[in-house]
Amino acid sequence: MHSRFPRAAAGAPSHAPDPRRRLLLSSLALLALTGCGPDAPKLHGMDLSGMPDGDFQLQDTDGKPRTLADYRGQPVMLFFGFTQCPDICPTALTRAVEIKSLLGADAAKLRVLFITVDPERDTPEILRAYTQAFDPGFVGLLGDAQQTRAAAQSFKVFYQKVPTGSSYTMDHTALTYVIDAKGKLRLALRHQQTAQECADDLRTVL
Repeated sequence: MHSRFPRAAAGAPSHAPDPRRRLLLSSLALLALTGCGPDAPKLHGMDLSGMPDGDFQLQDTDGKPRTLADYRGQPVMLFFGFTQCPDICPTALTRAVEIKSLLGADAAKLRVLFITVDPERDTPEILRAYTQAFDPGFVGLLGDAQQTRAAAQSFKVFYQKVPTGSSYTMDHTALTYVIDAKGKLRLALRHQQTAQECADDLRTVL
């Protein structure tokens, strides 16, 4: 991985705990229980089958308009973050590389999308360099403030700007969403899961 994007240990906290984030994740967990009947698959992550499907109207780093339908036919792992994230985001993307390695031949079917929640600083050039430092096939997506907010709300993702001296950081939900080849939301991978646990979950639901 490019040295410009350092990585902290997996599971390290990125920002101070935020009660709204805890409330959001608790709500997602409760909603996910609707799919936890006796025949539900045993997963390390959160089963989101039956939840409303999310979508977005953004641009890739080449400026091409993109929606989730553009990736129909391939399973998708989707993460919301920002390029100046000190640990949560690089850890998640490094894990995505490891997941692809564990999936073997099936990795060619998987698309990894990274939506920035910091379009103010994440230009297409910066976002492209960031995602491709992990894997040339990873796709960075961005939009204006309104498009970003709409995409996050569609997946029930929380984020907010947090002042830090003369600058700021971003607090955000640290889940990776899994969408199947038909565009259906299936799973949320927890940040604490290992790459092996994530790969097992992907094989189970996809």
